[in-house]
Amino acid sequence: MDSDTFWAAVALVLVIEGLLPFLSPAAWRRMFQQILQLHDGQIRFFGLCSIVAGLLLIWLLL
Repeated sequence: MDSDTFWAAVALVLVIEGLLPFLSPAAWRRMFQQILQLHDGQIRFFGLCSIVAGLLLIWLLL
């Protein structure tokens, strides 16, 4: 993988991650309050789903 492509991907992740707190800080805060109420296993499951979805998307694009 080209290092420019890697850094562009990291930059895009930062932009996407910053959209919700920038556009709606109250909704972002509520979301984190709800996440804090989840059990570790539930949070791990969502993390795993995110990893799998990302890997599938990369596989489809390459």
